[in-house]
Amino acid sequence: MRSRGLVIAAAAGAAVLINLILYGVGRAAGGTFRFTTPTGPAEVDGVTVAAFSALPLLAGLVTVALLSRFGAWVTRTALIVGPLLAVATIVAMTLPTDLDVTSKVTLALCHLALVPIIVVAVRLLGRGAEVAGQVDVVTGPA
Repeated sequence: MRSRGLVIAAAAGAAVLINLILYGVGRAAGGTFRFTTPTGPAEVDGVTVAAFSALPLLAGLVTVALLSRFGAWVTRTALIVGPLLAVATIVAMTLPTDLDVTSKVTLALCHLALVPIIVVAVRLLGRGAEVAGQVDVVTGPA
């Protein structure tokens, strides 16, 4: 369905735009975005921010779009799991690094910025399931 693709593309585009703005603010505030990996020094750049904003979001929303035909439980689950993963990845990916404080705060905000995008996109995708005869997670039975 064309509208589902539009919802997914708009969500990914918004995530990339917002997170690149946050990244730019973090750079302007003095964040180096440099950290140490087992293979040596590394740096988070704009391409990495864009990719880490869009790719997991695209994967999750495409999954919701494909599976929502099986029932409203898919969108209800995604409304919990999506934001939870966005927050959990702060703990798993950002906090353990040796990034400077400004870089850590900026990248944590990038993760948190995904939460409202996920909620809005999943709700819109859930409405698409209602059109297909499913119960909408937002408005209830059709």
